[in-house]
Amino acid sequence: MPILIELFLTFAKIGMFTFGGGYAMISLIENTCVENKKWITHDEMMTVTVIAESTPGPIAINCATYVGYKKGKLSGAIAATLGMVLPSFIIIFLISKFLNHFLEITWVANAFKGIKIAVGILIVDAAIKMFKKMKKASMQIAMLGFAVVSMVLINVFALNISSMVLMLVAALTGIIVFVVKNSTGKEHEEK
Repeated sequence: MPILIELFLTFAKIGMFTFGGGYAMISLIENTCVENKKWITHDEMMTVTVIAESTPGPIAINCATYVGYKKGKLSGAIAATLGMVLPSFIIIFLISKFLNHFLEITWVANAFKGIKIAVGILIVDAAIKMFKKMKKASMQIAMLGFAVVSMVLINVFALNISSMVLMLVAALTGIIVFVVKNSTGKEHEEK
């Protein structure tokens, strides 16, 4: 099967059968692209996830675009991105066009209650997989602990603080640690 068609169909399947947004899709993208198709490595998936989270746009679409680009350059990126976006677009378009009170249907409302639980499990699964593959250096563990505690406190006290603030603090901390390590390493070399 030509790679462009395979990219489109693979990401269309992920896009069609995943509810809950990008974070819920990460686990499926990793399972498909890393473990089944071996298009990227686990390390690349972690890097892609971090970059996709910190760039504009939905995380799952950014991941699909990266994988598509890696496998088929610009046309691969377009095929993967369209595959990820088109199913959801068509489904939402049809729902909005033909079913004015779609969520008021009892069985649909109950189905979405069940889907919420599955989405939570998919997000936790992706987090656990990423934690297991993360290098366990003291800096990474400290940043993880800081982020978890901060997010819990922000949610418990209903503070209006964006997760982007935490990402910027983590990035700044990483840069500071890098600069300090390099400057102390150079001082030891000069002596």
